Amino acid sequence: MSDIQYVTKDTLELMKAELQKLKGVDRPAASRAIAEAREKGDLKENAEYDAAKEAQGLLEAKIAAFEGSMANIRVIDEASIDTSKVSILTNVTLTNLATKKQVTYKIVGEQEADLKAGKISVTSPIGKGILGKAVGETAEVQAPAGILKFKIDEITA
Repeated sequence: MSDIQYVTKDTLELMKAELQKLKGVDRPAASRAIAEAREKGDLKENAEYDAAKEAQGLLEAKIAAFEGSMANIRVIDEASIDTSKVSILTNVTLTNLATKKQVTYKIVGEQEADLKAGKISVTSPIGKGILGKAVGETAEVQAPAGILKFKIDEITA
């Protein structure tokens, strides 16, 4: 994930809180687990020590990845969204031309994507396919099932 990620201010605050938890709560807990395992005797044959060290390594890798992704974040002001075409943070109502079903999605960054909540990533196949389209235009989306055609019905903030 070395590309720029666009998020709302709320999502950025959640990410900062998660990083703070990883550093302030989880990291000290991992250190304590290593210290407790070290006290239990010979480190060569101490599976608990090995597991604690491995858990600490995974935690440090997670922290580093989180910090790396946060370095590429750009915060978007929801008040400045252009609704003349599909862009990040717009709500888009689409009609699948094959099934005639209508759906509404909010286009969000990868960190915020949640299909159950109607939020799709700007980097998803549908997100990429409809990006930049205006009301009335048809978007062709390459999906695993083949090419899907969507008509853009409405764009709102």
